[in-house]
Amino acid sequence: MARLAVDNVAGAWLALLKARGIDYLFANAGTDFAPLIEALAAAGERGVPMPEPVPVAHESVAVGVAHGFWLASGRMQAVMVHVNVGLANALSGLFNAASDRVPMLFAAGRTPSTERGLRGSRDLPIHWGQDLAEQSALLAEACRWRGELRHPEHLESLTDRALALAVGPPAGPVHLALPREALAASLDGFAFSSRPTVAPASPAAPEPGAIREAARLFARAERPLLIGSRESGGGRDFAHLLRFAERLAVPVVQFWPSRLAFPTDHPLHAGFALDPWLAEADLVLVLDTLVPWLPGRREPRPGTPVITIGPDPLFAGVPLRGHRSDLTITADTALALAALETELAAWSEREGAQLEARRRRIAGRTRKARRALVEAARADRGAPIAPAHLSACLDAALPPDTVLVNELGCLPAVMTLREPGSYFGHAPAGSLGLGLPAALGVKLARPDRTVVCTLGDGSYIFANPTACHHLAAALELPVLVIVCDNGGWNAVRRATRSVYPEGAAARANRMPLTSLQPAPAYHRIVAASGGHGERIEDPAALPGAIARALRIVREEGRQAVLAVATRIEP
Repeated sequence: MARLAVDNVAGAWLALLKARGIDYLFANAGTDFAPLIEALAAAGERGVPMPEPVPVAHESVAVGVAHGFWLASGRMQAVMVHVNVGLANALSGLFNAASDRVPMLFAAGRTPSTERGLRGSRDLPIHWGQDLAEQSALLAEACRWRGELRHPEHLESLTDRALALAVGPPAGPVHLALPREALAASLDGFAFSSRPTVAPASPAAPEPGAIREAARLFARAERPLLIGSRESGGGRDFAHLLRFAERLAVPVVQFWPSRLAFPTDHPLHAGFALDPWLAEADLVLVLDTLVPWLPGRREPRPGTPVITIGPDPLFAGVPLRGHRSDLTITADTALALAALETELAAWSEREGAQLEARRRRIAGRTRKARRALVEAARADRGAPIAPAHLSACLDAALPPDTVLVNELGCLPAVMTLREPGSYFGHAPAGSLGLGLPAALGVKLARPDRTVVCTLGDGSYIFANPTACHHLAAALELPVLVIVCDNGGWNAVRRATRSVYPEGAAARANRMPLTSLQPAPAYHRIVAASGGHGERIEDPAALPGAIARALRIVREEGRQAVLAVATRIEP
């Protein structure tokens, strides 16, 4: 048992978090934080280890930073906000974390439930105005578990269970409500177990019979296809997926990836678009992917077997998801791939010559397709700047240690992304504003890496850039931000054109509800926090601007923003 000198429950909770591996508490404080602030101050006097408190000027930024920190490090952190109003501001970020299966301890204060008599009882008018009968109900679909600290005796077991549920498969955010009276309750010291009282669930192993059936289907297939959107097993390497694809000569498509699953220049990397691979496949393996194809537009041919593998392969929390699955295997993807490779070992030895011929055929096809995309991107030097050309210029300029965080900015199909953890895309929930806060979290976790964030102008606005640049300056996180300024909500434009391709909106000079004009001077916002900003309209000026910004970030240690006038593409 570890015993620490703390005076209140808030201090005990913070000390417990630190002992359980939580290094940071990203917080946007309110009146419910008084016991925590007192505990942090007392801990400084007494030398009690606690997570580093990081004040963040907006709740969505706090959640995004914790999201990015986990992406880069695999270490879960904690976020705390002010009762229901802070919770509401954080909700969009929590949807992103939930859909991206990012573990996070998300705490919120709870309006005092007493009007008098206890330390922490109500003493401001807002304590009545912010009182909700079911505050945690706001998080019902964003957090996989919700609990409330009601008695100090439950502090250790409640916290340990929350942490275990957050990281156990399938991972995701959990919520702990912390009433002010409970946090302010007095303690004469605090003792807790040296090890967590609740261990996370272990990864699920695949059922042997299901693996045998999957192997039988693979052995029959001539044109198998693997679709994935994140690394296998939730790890930070490509080893399992690379070995499996190479051994069995399977092309890999990364359809709307939230995390890089495969090197983009690998001969078996079939790109980021399903066509024409899906239409030709006679076997489809879907690896932990929420949306492997778009039903009604492009989907496997009738009769083509579909194997689905993942810790929650049918995504039980999604109300409508009709993607066909002929063989569904609940398992950690790395364990399943290893088991399937073992089951097919003898077959792959016998069919070595045919597999090698398939490997060469796929490699020739992918190299030709990639070369055409890259050459077209480099050659398109028109103005406004094409996103593909911007991406090609970035690819030529970025140093090998770069981590790229992309939210509807660059096009990874024309970039060379080889290393695990070198690319993070937007979360499947699609709540804008994740990119820049996540990039700050990546930089905080990996200060040795060059971190670049590419995002659309709408995404930059949603990121609460003033709060982000303030935090970057406070924590000395020099990140290069590239804002693709096309003057509008292009995702909304595309969606409207998709539904009404010949409609009045498609014919309009300015589509209603999609314009961001007059555009703010995005590159000037960072100057308020001591950063460097430039606007680029001439494609010929782009390489020089990128080089200057990288030098400022890497050598001067200052954040930089490039606002690039980009083309609106269909």
